[in-house]
Amino acid sequence: MAAAAVLVSRASRLLGRSVVRRPMSSGAHDEESSARMWKALTYFVALPGVGVSMLNVFLKSRHGEHDRQEFIAYPHLRIRTKPFPWGDGNHTLFHNPHTNPLPTGYEDE
Repeated sequence: MAAAAVLVSRASRLLGRSVVRRPMSSGAHDEESSARMWKALTYFVALPGVGVSMLNVFLKSRHGEHDRQEFIAYPHLRIRTKPFPWGDGNHTLFHNPHTNPLPTGYEDE
């Protein structure tokens, strides 16, 4: 077995190739510094990003209710080729009568 290793070593030197294998990219980095970097990114980038997003949602929700858009019966929208399998067949699954119009218009108008 040792003779085979010596033979491979000599053949690789003749061909100009190195027998020593390079480590994979994940093994080339220090694990402790990588963990420190991800911990810092979590505390200094991700958590402030979540906080800014929460503030944005809170401030936008304080503006109150918006007026809904005028209903225009475009022929290519709200096409019902067959009824929905729930309810009366005309309402979508998560239907909101204030924001989702039926093909004929809003329900409360």
